[in-house]
Amino acid sequence: MKSHKLGLRAIIFSCVITLAQAVVAEPSYKINPGDVLRIDVWNEETLVREVTVLPDGYINFPLVGSISVGGLTTFSAGETIAEALGNYLKDSPTVNVAVSQLLGNKIYIIGKVNRPGDYPINRPTDVMQALAMSGGLNTFAAENKIVVLRRIQSGEQISIPFKYGDVKAGEELQTNIVLQSGDVVVVR
Repeated sequence: MKSHKLGLRAIIFSCVITLAQAVVAEPSYKINPGDVLRIDVWNEETLVREVTVLPDGYINFPLVGSISVGGLTTFSAGETIAEALGNYLKDSPTVNVAVSQLLGNKIYIIGKVNRPGDYPINRPTDVMQALAMSGGLNTFAAENKIVVLRRIQSGEQISIPFKYGDVKAGEELQTNIVLQSGDVVVVR
């Protein structure tokens, strides 16, 4: 009985460690064009603002003008704004940035689905979940001729194949990737 308890403890400990590693590995949200940010500057009520991230990733903020925040985490954006404001304020400012509306975090689903369009995503969403959001494939769709179009950092666009029929059958599950903001799922 004692060895059974030790084995169970080892399994539970292993699961807790794995879960902790997954939480640590989870990437922080990156600010996208179209997102609405609430910016608070400690003890500077006149600098509290809600701003929209422009298509080029910049925001306009009092005293400092245009600041690039696109692709940054909210923490990094706060540090960037604080550094810029530091040139104009007596004391080093404390800046908090929060995303109040995730309007820039969208994926696009086109082709032979029941409801093509753009879909905001506010949590990790894989291809199967995205297809479910679009109402699923229509009767004319080729299940194994789906691609995800993704623009990488260099600006180049890549095509990632996705075989719905295989994933539906429990095979090739590694191809059911988590989508990124701006991805386009094309169903032929």
